[in-house]
Amino acid sequence: MGATVSRSFSELGGGTAIRRPFAPPRPSSTTGPAVAHQLERLTRTSSAGHPVVSCYLKLEPRDRSRGKYLIKLKNRVKGVKAALPRLVLDRAAQDAVSRDLDRIVDHLRTPANLPAAQGLAIFASEGIGLFEVLPLPLIHRSRLAVDGTALIRELASIEDEFGRVLTVVLDRTSARFFEVTAYNATELPGLRADSTRGGRFRGDQSGPGWGEHSYHNRIREEKQRHLEGIARELFALDRRHPAHGIVLAGPGTDAGAVAPFLHSYLAERLLGTVRLNPKEATTAAVHDATLAVRQAWERASERALVAELRERMGTGWAVNGLAPTLKALSRGQVRALMIGGETSVPGFRCPETGRLTLTEKECRSEGGAVPVLDVVDDAIEDALRQRVDVNVVYDPDALREIDGLAGLLRFR
Repeated sequence: MGATVSRSFSELGGGTAIRRPFAPPRPSSTTGPAVAHQLERLTRTSSAGHPVVSCYLKLEPRDRSRGKYLIKLKNRVKGVKAALPRLVLDRAAQDAVSRDLDRIVDHLRTPANLPAAQGLAIFASEGIGLFEVLPLPLIHRSRLAVDGTALIRELASIEDEFGRVLTVVLDRTSARFFEVTAYNATELPGLRADSTRGGRFRGDQSGPGWGEHSYHNRIREEKQRHLEGIARELFALDRRHPAHGIVLAGPGTDAGAVAPFLHSYLAERLLGTVRLNPKEATTAAVHDATLAVRQAWERASERALVAELRERMGTGWAVNGLAPTLKALSRGQVRALMIGGETSVPGFRCPETGRLTLTEKECRSEGGAVPVLDVVDDAIEDALRQRVDVNVVYDPDALREIDGLAGLLRFR
């Protein structure tokens, strides 16, 4: 879990203000109603000079096991508290931040307060009476930050990053279609397979010569027509509203049978398959299954990104390492940012330009240096502001090739 203490506003103790362009993010039209309302409220909330604590926390099964999430959170809270005295915060602000951090830990210590989602965000500021908890379907990585405003860029970008996924749950006789977003799933009109089968070897034909061979041929034809119909419906749904991905679900191996019938435009967006019975599938089950497939697809995408990184390093179209990646990010060169798992490194921000550095001397000509506890977490915020594709790499093989931070460039 990363942690950041950022002194980006002079109100947090009278220091020099850092120029960090800020345009309030707009909630997506498809964001869950409750989240959209909270995001709108957070966007309009003024901190009035009071520091705000922002906490993003992963709550995947491995994080919940034996309370690992709480142990990591407590360790980071200790680190933030230890860093407060050397930041541009007066004593009263330091005490307020400490109490906000304690409130977050106390809230998360109770298992009943944990959402069923795979992540959450908490925004707290004692000075303005703020304590907002939002369950999230996915987050880049756990992090803790203190800033002049609530860091809501990741919250606002979740829906756009996840996009719209079409999930079809099928069996031999039916197909149910779902539109899945980061926060929910909505069922669309389904299909029923045309079937005229009757008794064994006879079907609805009672004349001579209608035997087992013809019966099985008819079964194969009906199955093929059913799969073709599913593929056509997916193509029509995509034409009306393009999807970011396709997920196929069904009992046994039925789901994968549709793949050969998909149009090439859809086949290249196939995220994967999953076992699910259409007769028992609820919207919640479809949403969970789609999230799981997308997560597995992301792990595979990590390996592809690292392979592209390796290929482009020799041509100057990629950077690897903290210092060169932070430099490229400050210039707006990065189109895809790769972060090495739980990498956490202290550093500085230059007040006049807002760029991140690893050493204080790099900011001497830019109004001095403002310390930050973790430049990697601040780099995530900067990347989200620039609408860069952010990828936290967890795959062990891919992780070995990332030197803390890496990036694919949009220009040299």
